[in-house]
Amino acid sequence: MTHGVAAWYRAPGRVNLIGDHTDYAEGLVLPMAIDHECTVTVGPASNGVVRAHSRQVAGEAVVPTDGQVDARVIEPRWAGFVAGAVQAIDARGASVPPLALDVSSTVPVGSGLSSSSALSVALTIAIADAADLRLSEDEIAVTALDAEVRATGVPGGLMDQLAAVHGVAGHALLIDCRDLAIQPIRIPEEVTVLVAHCGVARTLAGSAYADRRAATDKAAARLNLRSLRDATMRQVEHDPRARHVVSENARVREFADALRTSDVSALGPLLLASHASLRADFEVSTPELDALVASFVDAGALGARLTGAGFGGCVVALAWRERTESVLTRVVDGYEDRTGRTTTPFVVRAADGATSSRGAGPSSARTQRQ
Repeated sequence: MTHGVAAWYRAPGRVNLIGDHTDYAEGLVLPMAIDHECTVTVGPASNGVVRAHSRQVAGEAVVPTDGQVDARVIEPRWAGFVAGAVQAIDARGASVPPLALDVSSTVPVGSGLSSSSALSVALTIAIADAADLRLSEDEIAVTALDAEVRATGVPGGLMDQLAAVHGVAGHALLIDCRDLAIQPIRIPEEVTVLVAHCGVARTLAGSAYADRRAATDKAAARLNLRSLRDATMRQVEHDPRARHVVSENARVREFADALRTSDVSALGPLLLASHASLRADFEVSTPELDALVASFVDAGALGARLTGAGFGGCVVALAWRERTESVLTRVVDGYEDRTGRTTTPFVVRAADGATSSRGAGPSSARTQRQ
């Protein structure tokens, strides 16, 4: 970054259409970047720290340029992501200069739409550029994950960061989390993607997420496999946690094939099967998520499932485009009847990945498309 000149960097949230709790097992996932995003504007500073303000959250983040603070306990809590990004850039041998950051986000927090990863990716490309650190797109994703783990202590997978970096408007991304191969697949125009929050915020740091990941690692070790990506259904048929991972990888392949051939009728049943597996085998659903899925189906959606890690947050659903408004209206009443809770469903559209006002710069972040 040319010091003294403000620049902005943005990264989108994501919704995962199918393939949850497979990324850290070197499996397959099918997310799409969405038209809700985090933007970081960077200006120069001279006080020896990285100082950040958020337009949505109170409190100021003040982080030494060498990152020498505990990112997991710094206050306000969102400052941990700033500290984590500074530490991740510093760990790559770059010197972070004093900076003034202005942070703004339209990604709902605690929703399962990857607000934290959108923040981490936007911070990573911004701070890397300011530190004159050149990173490839995959390196941005890996560094952003490093920053997020430093901030939260949660050993997440790489899906969210890859989706935020590599998103393609109008497309879902088939991501192979073993070799990071990414195939954009167009979403049929006759289908809309809907999202609704169940009213229970998701907090991975206080959930059983790490326990679930440990269970998959132990299952792979027991089978003498590098990861559950290499397991067969016969090998895991009596292990619910491992069974979910293996069956979910198969569902991702089927879903991607159905998108490629515009076989829309196959998509809904795959979403419902994924939710059933997440509920029964992986046990990451909640009564509210289950009720919201049922409400979408009763409202006329093609299918629905929890999206993200579970334990609260959002449901993703697909609907015929001409029935979208009817589904959005009916799911509100159906969910309130079931739970007494309110929900505000909305349409999300597949968006491009991380962009910058800088054009082709040191961070190698994707620039705006014409």
